[in-house]
Amino acid sequence: MPPVRRILLPLALLIVGCGSAEAHSFGTVYRLPIPFWMYAFAASATLALSFLMVGFFVTGQSAERHSRYVELPDAVPGVLWSILRGLSVFLLVLTMLNGLVGAQRPFANFSLTFFWVGFVLGFAYLTAIIGDVYAFINPWRVLCDWIERVRPTAFGGRMRYPAWLAYYPALAFYLGFIWLELFGHTTPRSLSFVLLGYSVLNVTAAALFGAEAWFRYGEFFAVFFRLLGKIAPIAYAPGRNPGRAPIAVRLRPPFVGLIEEAADHPSLLLFVLFMLSSTAFDGVHETLPWVQIYWKYLYPALVWAIARPYAFFVGLYYDWQWLTLWLSPFFYLAIYLSFIGMAKYVTGSERSLRDLALQFAYSLIPIAFAYNLTHYFTLLLSDGPRLLPLASDPFAVGWDLFATAKIPEQPITLQASTVWHTQVALIVVGHLISVYLAHAQALRVFPGSRKALRSQVPMLVLMMGFTTAGLWILSLPIASGQVLVPMPAGAIVPELPGIMSTPTPTLTGKT
Repeated sequence: MPPVRRILLPLALLIVGCGSAEAHSFGTVYRLPIPFWMYAFAASATLALSFLMVGFFVTGQSAERHSRYVELPDAVPGVLWSILRGLSVFLLVLTMLNGLVGAQRPFANFSLTFFWVGFVLGFAYLTAIIGDVYAFINPWRVLCDWIERVRPTAFGGRMRYPAWLAYYPALAFYLGFIWLELFGHTTPRSLSFVLLGYSVLNVTAAALFGAEAWFRYGEFFAVFFRLLGKIAPIAYAPGRNPGRAPIAVRLRPPFVGLIEEAADHPSLLLFVLFMLSSTAFDGVHETLPWVQIYWKYLYPALVWAIARPYAFFVGLYYDWQWLTLWLSPFFYLAIYLSFIGMAKYVTGSERSLRDLALQFAYSLIPIAFAYNLTHYFTLLLSDGPRLLPLASDPFAVGWDLFATAKIPEQPITLQASTVWHTQVALIVVGHLISVYLAHAQALRVFPGSRKALRSQVPMLVLMMGFTTAGLWILSLPIASGQVLVPMPAGAIVPELPGIMSTPTPTLTGKT
């Protein structure tokens, strides 16, 4: 619509065209050429105007028209699915073996780069483009299917999966996974043991509760990729010809999968909120203001109240970091429910707060995906190219399987200004999409377009808050080498993120 473009284009140029930022994502100091509040104002104004455009021009009928599918029943032959399923198991086994017997130097080890960069980042972003193929090539599910060919009743389930348990196992594994990523200091060998233990757990749980139930509710990668797959313009369903094409491919508009259904349990809402909060925590937990909360404000009070050695407070610092990570989804839940409560109040809806919260849960996924992409796409560009030489010689024994072993590592580097403006654009676009999806869902939930529009005013305020917070986190300086920690003279300081020793009894800011 031309009027919409005339309004949004100048605002987009204001956001993307501003110069620089003191953003921590690049590891170098990069100062904003204009005050931060101008970025926040421009982004919030973009959301507000987009909300008005969506409210006036998007109707229930237009939203329904965008939900149509085009089915391609024989697009992917069955033999290709079989190859992909076998490849997924092979890569899992290779990752575990490589960590056990391969080079233990992190940058020379295939397993660490493949798992953290190739799988956790690269495959997640690919899933948002091609859909949830993981549901069909999940290596642990494939292993169960292979075992069932020999023992048909092996994964029928010894007991019924408890309804109250829902997605809590997946959420617990997700909490542990992010802890491992941020604080686990994984080595190739420790990663192999973690994957081996997780493999045993998945197979055991599938045998106990049944493969269908466990891989729907308990296996957290399956839940994670299923949610990301709803973003994609491609969906999958059981095919009409199991022999020739067991999986049918369906084309649809992007993001439509997020409004086709609602979250079916509060534990899944918490999972979605942790997708948001974990990335935000990763962005903030080593920044100067965050580190100062403990060492500048909590530490002096603790020293006065508790007479313990300095090492005790160092350990308490990590406990505090871990606790805030694990409590972060519940903090986000409190904020989310308060705004959903406002929407319920302004519409006079008789639906329960729980029902409304579940109805709009998936509209947060584009924000969570944008946050993830914003924080980690530079890591994918810088470390991803290392997979080419490592894939040819995964065990560092002189192989050149794909003629790529001697390719020099050439990480893709971007200027700080390019990174910052890309991050700003991703955050704003993610929130714009969420505004549209929330309104489309409101048209289904609330009778009448006026009620739907009123219900989204609190959600708009929430989106503006998330946008501002996301940009603010990106603009914070990293605390490394900047926070001075008071300690007894001669004390030995363990290695801590963002902390350096000083004999002076005061805390200072940036050095």
